[in-house]
Amino acid sequence: METHPDIIAMRARHDMAERAATTTRAQAVETMALVTGLYLAASPWITGFNGFSTLAVNNLITGIAYAVLMSGGFGRAYDRSHSMAWAACLLGAWTVISPWAVAGDVSITKTIVNNVIVGIVALALALTAAAAGRPANQATRRRM
Repeated sequence: METHPDIIAMRARHDMAERAATTTRAQAVETMALVTGLYLAASPWITGFNGFSTLAVNNLITGIAYAVLMSGGFGRAYDRSHSMAWAACLLGAWTVISPWAVAGDVSITKTIVNNVIVGIVALALALTAAAAGRPANQATRRRM
């Protein structure tokens, strides 16, 4: 049973996931992403545009969702965390366009600067997390 191809492949995926998640780079990206998500959630009150309720609620929900997706709490299996990073990319892109997309006239300088900068940082961190295991993944596919 120990030499069954499925068990060997499963162990290889688990080892790859463990190596990808325990590197200093992965831990740094995870920490910065958590801080970015928490800042995004609190940004309406930090930067002073909490009067624009649609954007404030949008940033609160998007920030919490981003922090949960990128914190790694639900993605201990590499395949799940890789997929969640791509979902976080969408949240980062949404953050950039949200001052113009949400209901009401909320596109003022404060909201645009805040959301564009935080959105770009969130998108960059999510892309970094999504690309974390790509080379190892391609090498595994070539062997099969």
